Amino acid sequence: MKVGVIGSGGREHALCFSLKKSDKIKEIFCFPGNAGTESIATNVDIDINDFEKLKNFIKQNKIDFILVGPEKPLVDGIVDYLEKFDIKVFGPNKIASKLEGSKIFTKKLCKKYQIPTAKFGIFLNSKTALSFLKNCNFPIVIKADGLAAGKGVYISENFTEASIAVNEIFDGKFGKAENVLIEEFLKGEEMSFFIISDGKSYKMFGTAQDHKRVLEGDKGKNTGGMGAYSPSRLETDKLNIKIIKKIIEPTLKGLKELNCEYKGFLYAGLMVVNEEPFLIEYNVRMGDPECQTLLPKLKTDFSIIIKKCIEKKLHELNIEWFDDKSICIVLCSKGYPDKYKNNIPLSLEKLNLKKNHFIFHAGTKIIEKKILSNGGRVLNIVSRSNDFKSARDDTLKILNEINWENGFYRKDIGYKVIQE
Repeated sequence: MKVGVIGSGGREHALCFSLKKSDKIKEIFCFPGNAGTESIATNVDIDINDFEKLKNFIKQNKIDFILVGPEKPLVDGIVDYLEKFDIKVFGPNKIASKLEGSKIFTKKLCKKYQIPTAKFGIFLNSKTALSFLKNCNFPIVIKADGLAAGKGVYISENFTEASIAVNEIFDGKFGKAENVLIEEFLKGEEMSFFIISDGKSYKMFGTAQDHKRVLEGDKGKNTGGMGAYSPSRLETDKLNIKIIKKIIEPTLKGLKELNCEYKGFLYAGLMVVNEEPFLIEYNVRMGDPECQTLLPKLKTDFSIIIKKCIEKKLHELNIEWFDDKSICIVLCSKGYPDKYKNNIPLSLEKLNLKKNHFIFHAGTKIIEKKILSNGGRVLNIVSRSNDFKSARDDTLKILNEINWENGFYRKDIGYKVIQE
């Protein structure tokens, strides 16, 4: 089979890597890919927002199916567009992608189907939002409605912080804003919960926990993700059943009543309060960097899982996993998530990785056979081990060997599951 992967980050490198392990895959194309995918796939320099050019290339090269990595093309309707031309695509359609594309759409769905989530209000302008905030208990959560690359969420400790958040959202920091979402702050522990669905049936696809804040101890600005570990320390059979019955199944039912079958990965960002799950948000694709911790633990041929999903035969498959721990630490460009420099060389030739160690490229490119940085999050270093501590120790050792002078990373990823 020939397959295509859309995207250029660490998640997409991990997807290509997992497909490459299959003896059923003859060729992989990555649009546009990065320096990591270059060694295992054919990178194709097409703008992923140009659906027509993508469609023409897919048709001309007789690609059997397409995986869509990032959220923006999904929200913009790439699945609907490609399927019009009889192209097989793994990913949710435009209506289903509103689960991530509009936080307000998801909140209304939660209200209708009694899905546990934080209490919320929707405000159409800064005046009414600020008037409401004057009488609120803090901390409080303020969210931009649309896509914001993981950065459109503010946890405000007081009215001054809240008013800055509201004004930034309505001033267009995350694109044109017609409203803002204000919700209560839930005190608990976060958990990332994944399923894979073919539209008819679904299966669990693991749990993880990411670290969004840029500084150690989960402090500082929000980022796209500084690292992750899998599985979540909260995962139990009892909690899994609660999440499925109270959150996942009512969501899929709600979409079906909108005449919409959910096909693809669905990632529930949860807050667990006193062993009860509450939905914080949905992502309609694999998390990044959670994907990089999950896929190396997968035993079952990844290409078969995707093919079965596209054929709506997922129920025929038993998905198997390695029963160990995984940790990912993200190597970032100095200055991230604010201003940083690109085009800084990286030297990885001397690394001697063991079979339980993985490097997934995120913000990189190749110019004249040299690897250069090309983003705020540059590399994902992943280790699998029997315990989280040795997994993190291995990952930190590799980062030390890379010794990239223009980079920084958090040394405390997984601190809640590691007893020092």
